[in-house]
Amino acid sequence: MANKVEIDQDECIGCETCVEICPSVFGYNEDDEKAFVIEESDQDADCVDDAITSCPADCISKA
Repeated sequence: MANKVEIDQDECIGCETCVEICPSVFGYNEDDEKAFVIEESDQDADCVDDAITSCPADCISKA
């Protein structure tokens, strides 16, 4: 079963670390200056765990 990756938008500081580590799953909204999870992306990608552990705001989670 696929994991659902989420970003807490209130906690996101817009550093883009997740986007740099895992651009196939994470995007960046220039208007909001926040990262987001790309719909229809492979949220089981190997790079997701690296993005979660590298997030300085600790705002990315998997359910």
